[in-house]
Amino acid sequence: MSLMVSISGIRGVIGESLTPEVIVKYAAGFAEYCQRGTIIVGRDGRITGKSISDIVIATLVQMGCNVVDLGICPTPTVGLAIEKRHAAGGIAITASHNPMIWNGLKFISSSGMFLNGDENKQFWALADKGSFRYNIWNKQGTVMQDPGFLNEHINMILNLPGIDKKKIAGRKLKVVVDCVNAAGGNIVPKLLRELGCEVIELNCDVSGIFNHTPEPIPENLTDLSARVIKEKADLGVAVDPDVDRLVLMTEEGKPFVEEYTVVSATKFVLEAQKKQGKSKHTVVVNLSTTRAVEDVAKEYGATVHRTPVGEINVASRMKQLGSVVGGEGSGGVILPEVHLGRDAIVGIGLFLQLLADFGGKASELKASLPQYEIVKNKIELGTLKPNEILQRLYNKYSKTEKTNFDDGLKIDFPASWVHLRKSNTEPIIRIIAEAKTREEAAALVDRFQHEITG
Repeated sequence: MSLMVSISGIRGVIGESLTPEVIVKYAAGFAEYCQRGTIIVGRDGRITGKSISDIVIATLVQMGCNVVDLGICPTPTVGLAIEKRHAAGGIAITASHNPMIWNGLKFISSSGMFLNGDENKQFWALADKGSFRYNIWNKQGTVMQDPGFLNEHINMILNLPGIDKKKIAGRKLKVVVDCVNAAGGNIVPKLLRELGCEVIELNCDVSGIFNHTPEPIPENLTDLSARVIKEKADLGVAVDPDVDRLVLMTEEGKPFVEEYTVVSATKFVLEAQKKQGKSKHTVVVNLSTTRAVEDVAKEYGATVHRTPVGEINVASRMKQLGSVVGGEGSGGVILPEVHLGRDAIVGIGLFLQLLADFGGKASELKASLPQYEIVKNKIELGTLKPNEILQRLYNKYSKTEKTNFDDGLKIDFPASWVHLRKSNTEPIIRIIAEAKTREEAAALVDRFQHEITG
């Protein structure tokens, strides 16, 4: 497996594509990119994270950077620390939801946001150039440990306008938490207890040994579902290893559905803005996120803008528009009031307050939201030419339907939509369809599979 280099950073298999030489190259290149300023470093708890962190920090110090080491922490905590400490940049050591054999580096700018396309090109050029100038013995950087920044992250959530600790605690919620033995184990149970919840920990030991495939999707969360039912809990909470995605389970052990994490956050924030007498807001999500966001936004007179898939694309548009909330349908909530990055810790705080305000059960809250179903599939390209396929379908549908060609092809029908995207890492086209029922969405996927191959 070759090294993956993308707008999301670098990612590879330990000992194969992600080697010490590769880590040094990109860490030194990033030090140059940040003009040898202060760099924040954090890691997601994988068993290979400590050795990679040692290489990254040593390289940055040799380049003359002062390093603030947060230790094991969520990726959004790194972004937040960059803003609060006015650092030149940050490196989160994580492979997100990839299995244990993987690890990687995510690079964050001085704004606390991931590098965008142009910034990445500048950074990659420096890394590829090599021939780095390391500092002499008395001009090396320093290292400061700051594991306590996790508490600052928690406190920012507790002090958000609209978060009422007493009201949440008054619900006496019993919550089962699955942190896949990664960075969430250090922060999620603590936040929940601060909010007065009874917490039952599942895979929260931060050993880096994933007890199941780490992507927080229903087929990987069967133990969480069963435990919620067994404990008669009010809610199940799951995060991915670097804690930027939040997925919920109802008291019935059924998925709240990851798409509805951002829907719930949108509803809460817009309702809070309404109570403050504020209106005419914008919300930003990506092209593959559920249409339920538009339905909720419409209730509050807000406008929804859509971007290509990718956190930096959403965050950049939010910054441009001054949006109050946004995110991605994979369970990623972005609240600019905290920082411009997907953050499961933010998502937990907003959801618990929404649930407390709602007064009913999680399943009843889900039922009160606009209902849609999303079905996903993919097609192996083989000899197919994806650009030609997407252009052909655009030519066919753009005359009669609303279409978007910013990121693959999105076709909006009156009661449904389909999004066709060429993968950057695999020889496939992804097909995502949404409709009012799963049967309709599946039929739409099947229809476009035939349109692509036929």
